[in-house]
Amino acid sequence: MVKNFISPSRYMQGPNALFKCGEYISKVGKKAYILGGKTALSETLDTIKKGLLENNVEIVATEVFSGECTAKKINQYGEDAKKKGAEVIIGVGGGKAIDTAKGVASKSNCSTVVIPTIASTDAPTSCFSVVYTEEGAVEDLWVYPTNPFMVVVDTEVIARSPVRTLVSGMGDALATYYEARTCRENGRATTIAGERPTDLAFAVATLCRETLFEYGLEAKKSIEAKVVTPALEKVVEANVLLSGLGFESGGLSGAHGTIEGLTVLHDDPKYDISTLHGEEVAFGTIVLLIIEGRPFKEVEEVIKFCKLVGLPTTFEELGIGNITDEDLWKAAEYATTRAILNNLNMEVTAKVVYNGMKAANQISQEYKKV
Repeated sequence: MVKNFISPSRYMQGPNALFKCGEYISKVGKKAYILGGKTALSETLDTIKKGLLENNVEIVATEVFSGECTAKKINQYGEDAKKKGAEVIIGVGGGKAIDTAKGVASKSNCSTVVIPTIASTDAPTSCFSVVYTEEGAVEDLWVYPTNPFMVVVDTEVIARSPVRTLVSGMGDALATYYEARTCRENGRATTIAGERPTDLAFAVATLCRETLFEYGLEAKKSIEAKVVTPALEKVVEANVLLSGLGFESGGLSGAHGTIEGLTVLHDDPKYDISTLHGEEVAFGTIVLLIIEGRPFKEVEEVIKFCKLVGLPTTFEELGIGNITDEDLWKAAEYATTRAILNNLNMEVTAKVVYNGMKAANQISQEYKKV
């Protein structure tokens, strides 16, 4: 089968990287439509505007995003961008704002520039959007013909972001190697690009894991002090670029697939779920290793890392400590509707997911007592 590696055209990272973005944006469009979260725009908009104006790029609209990345919002913003003659869509903020911006760019036939203000997910480099219902459950995956033109990561901005977002990004990035390995071992598995994973993608995924294990705690301490250090630079690159390229061209599987089932409980008043995507994926990585029957040494290594940097490993830490067997089964059944579970080299039934989540919770609880 054909292999395929996809990526953004440009990736720029470093202190004050925002000051250079106008120059590159001007190469793909002279009319910019900016879409971002309120806090994200308050941190970056003045610098973005200055760079655009200095390079003769007109800002046709600045829209404040909030809530979920939904089909309705993408369509509304897309029509607005068309009417205003936008040529480039600039998405600023976290994963849902960025995914919305990518959808808007596709709807309005514009180039996409992504400016993440937190390193919480690997969404910035990817060619798709995770689309949610208004209630917060995963509804669909919209795949676009191209990746963003450019991703700009200003680590001075990242250093001022909440510590929890960096840690959540580590949780998302943690799954990259383990899911890529699953897809590499299963000769039928395909990636977001629709074809087989490349050796380069697996090498990137491997480096991603190594970087997290070596520099993760130091990077967390750096962002707690709100300073840019080499360790923070390495982990930000792992969270955003290495994880982004590694998952998209290396493949997704059970870490993401199993925990997507939990999204059906997000709106249930019985539970106190306020987890970020990467926090849930970290738990999903433990589930993946268990259902694949990997050596306990690996399971233990992942649990130990999660506890070291502060990622959830139990139902209680996910906000579902009081989950009923009925609701856990409901989540497991919903998980089996996610196509990426087909990348595992086994039949993944609701029973498999249910048992895997129960076991992950129990093992993590027991590990905590050691």
